[in-house]
Amino acid sequence: MLKVLVSDKLSKEGVDILTKTGEIQVDIKTGLKPEELKAIIHEYHGIVIRSATKLTKDIIEDAKNLKVIGRAGSGLDNVDKAAATAAGIVVMNTPGGNTITTAELTFGMLLAMSRHIPQSFLSIKEGKWEKSKFQGTEVYGKTLGIIGMGNIGQVLYKRAKCFGMNVMGYDPLLSKDKALELEINLVSLDEIYASSDYISVHTPLVKETKGMINKETIAKMKDGVKLLNIARGGIINESDLYEALKSGKVSSCALDVFEVEPPEGNPLLTLDNLIATPHLGASTEEAQVNVAVAICNQIVDYLVNGTIKNAVNVPSVTKEEVEVIGPYLNLGEKIGKLLGNIVTGGIKSIKIDYNGAVSSHNTNAITPNIVKGILYPLLGEDVNYVNAIETAKKRGISIVESKSEQALDYTSTISIFVTTDTKTFSISGAIFGKKNPWIVKIDEYSIEAIPEGHILVLFNLDKPGVIASIGKVLGRNNINIARMHLGRYKDKAVSILQLDSQVGNGVIEELKAEPNITGAKYLEL
Repeated sequence: MLKVLVSDKLSKEGVDILTKTGEIQVDIKTGLKPEELKAIIHEYHGIVIRSATKLTKDIIEDAKNLKVIGRAGSGLDNVDKAAATAAGIVVMNTPGGNTITTAELTFGMLLAMSRHIPQSFLSIKEGKWEKSKFQGTEVYGKTLGIIGMGNIGQVLYKRAKCFGMNVMGYDPLLSKDKALELEINLVSLDEIYASSDYISVHTPLVKETKGMINKETIAKMKDGVKLLNIARGGIINESDLYEALKSGKVSSCALDVFEVEPPEGNPLLTLDNLIATPHLGASTEEAQVNVAVAICNQIVDYLVNGTIKNAVNVPSVTKEEVEVIGPYLNLGEKIGKLLGNIVTGGIKSIKIDYNGAVSSHNTNAITPNIVKGILYPLLGEDVNYVNAIETAKKRGISIVESKSEQALDYTSTISIFVTTDTKTFSISGAIFGKKNPWIVKIDEYSIEAIPEGHILVLFNLDKPGVIASIGKVLGRNNINIARMHLGRYKDKAVSILQLDSQVGNGVIEELKAEPNITGAKYLEL
């Protein structure tokens, strides 16, 4: 009989789905210490977790019989996905299960912040009656700027409109045509900052969004702006937020998430103009049931029926197909992710050309990998192999495939063209040998580079001294170059550097400030 461990609190409705199959023994053991989990994990074929259980590489290496990890929710920071993939374990989540509950908490916090509800209640408990002290503001007629127009952002948009608010949304992946269809007032990020009375962030925590609300962006906002973060800790730089709340530049802030949780000793908690909840975004009875039912159905589908849904580390293809197209799956995701880091503007369309031998394979399995790679830099774990195509379509992004048996300069080539509101960006990749992925072209630049490790992509004018200035900046920051690949076209050039260590935002800004360097992007592949 199959065995599934439930190691975090899970709604009964979900557990019942597992037990009613008659083929799965369910053990509920919550609050296990890492060493306790490590000692028993080898007994189980599946495990259901929420955010408390940490599945580290050390624990996964002892999970000799584990076939699936199911996360009731979307965040997977507590799972070593690379270790699970190496061990052949499918990792699943349930994106979208917390949409309504998170949007409702956001608007509840917005109202509570506007009318000083938490502070006035504490005052009453202290025996005071301070009506004038807690005079609030109406939300009617005020402007709400929403950063991130995914499922939660769209629900919040509708709720705020019902209260008579002027609402604007920003999302780099939402096309103008789709925004028009959804009746969303889509604007630039700078317009959100400049025009909003309230700003609420609803993005995943990825490299592009970490610390996006900081002293520089706060300086662009209206005096007395009100901020909300019910998404992920780390999107707002907490030390910069503290200073802004102290000075009054930000008049008040509502947080459901912190960089470190619980936020013991966090100076933000000393401020009267901050209200906070202990990460309750998904904590309603309905949401808990929704994600529990969803993940348990997915686990049953996989363990009993062999069907994969919402997997974040494997595509939905047979073992035999993976052996043939595996190198192309890897290539497609990597060059897609690199292109996703480079594009600017709202994405309108994705075109994928398969040339040569790859065109005869199951490209329907490769395309979701590519789309997932393109969207991942901005959506993180909310996008996976299974929902990538649908996620793109919901944002008004069209996806077109073309195939040709005629090879170009290589036996097989995958070329991706992403058209945005500003221009068309492109990248091409090929397989060298039996399975080694290589980048062979970026936009009009022919270049051969390995998409692996710490990658720095630089665009520059093709003038003497540029390479020297790159080396100077990296050397000054003690960053070693492992490989350097160059391509040029007319009077411009591109460089792809593989580095021995990570590159911080400060180094990127130093590189951008160098004469003749027109763009710089860092990513990890």
